[in-house]
Amino acid sequence: MTHVTIVGAGLGGLLLARILHLHGIAATIYEADASEQARPQGGQLDIHTHDGQVALAAAGLTEAFRAIIHEGGEATRVLDRHGTVVFEQADDGAGGRPEVLRGDLRRILIESLHADTIRWGKRLSDVTSLGGGRHALTFTDGSTVTSDLLVGADGAWSKVRSLLSAATPDYVGTSFVETYLYDADVRHPAAAEAVGGGALMALAPGQGILAHREAGGVLHAYIALNRPAAWFADIDFTDPAAARRRIVAEFASWAPALTALITDSETSPVLRMLHTLPTGHCWDRVPGVTLLGDAAHLAPPAGEGANLALFDGMQLAVALARHPGNIEAALAAYEKDMFPRGAAAAVDGHEVLRFLFAENAPFAAVDFFTNALARVSGAASDL
Repeated sequence: MTHVTIVGAGLGGLLLARILHLHGIAATIYEADASEQARPQGGQLDIHTHDGQVALAAAGLTEAFRAIIHEGGEATRVLDRHGTVVFEQADDGAGGRPEVLRGDLRRILIESLHADTIRWGKRLSDVTSLGGGRHALTFTDGSTVTSDLLVGADGAWSKVRSLLSAATPDYVGTSFVETYLYDADVRHPAAAEAVGGGALMALAPGQGILAHREAGGVLHAYIALNRPAAWFADIDFTDPAAARRRIVAEFASWAPALTALITDSETSPVLRMLHTLPTGHCWDRVPGVTLLGDAAHLAPPAGEGANLALFDGMQLAVALARHPGNIEAALAAYEKDMFPRGAAAAVDGHEVLRFLFAENAPFAAVDFFTNALARVSGAASDL
């Protein structure tokens, strides 16, 4: 029986292993992190009814997923640079995009697997083809394994991708600087009021402050700027105070309640440069190996990345279960559907990035959300 080797214990790789297990297909995940708690797992994710939630249901994890939802997290507000609310949508529970912390979602996936499924501290250093669909993996600790079927779930800078494609991620011209405020209602009340109960998008041409309220009074923010990579390279992020001063200087005309998300950060600012693979990234079928999630179709963040990774994992597991003993038929079926799905999401991601920081920001975003609500309302009236 085929044993599936998965590189990367992100959401997609974990979901794949879980559904493979339910179908009686053995899998091992090799993960670079030393442990589940080795590093922070990022902020909140909105998990969609048509892909992410479908995948979690197929994994038998709907109840566990419901238990980690941040109630009220779907609320959305758009502000201008002066702090004026120009769009607001309450969380009425009907949006179909409940918010959960990435770390909580990763935890329930890990807990759904046998304890020996994940091999921690295994950073891939090299992978080569042995012919016949088999591959040799070498890790930085000197250990090696041979795969019957190799799945690259190893993210934007995937090493497995080199077996299939020469494509590498390109910088999109926008970067985020990540900050956190804690116990915000007590210690940072003005910022807490500006953010509200869910997601905040304070937007202007070429820049913005994006934030989420997380459980326990946490405000998690991404400070967005359209700047060349060299501009950020001139900032010394090893000096948090200096980095904050440099970033906040770009927001000199903004309301203090918004810039507090920069100046009052209780963690060192972290640079998150946005990269993307070419839209429509694909490859010719190569025996014994495939990709999922960001390794396959990295795109600007628009709420789709985690959902696509989960759905990819489900689709790949289902394809393998439907083609027992025929790996190539399974991979061909999976990739046939995955390529256009990833391309469509990439187009959407670039469009979202464009309208968020457009020349008429924040009003391009207001138009988008207003039109989206109209579409949902129209669909509901047809039922």
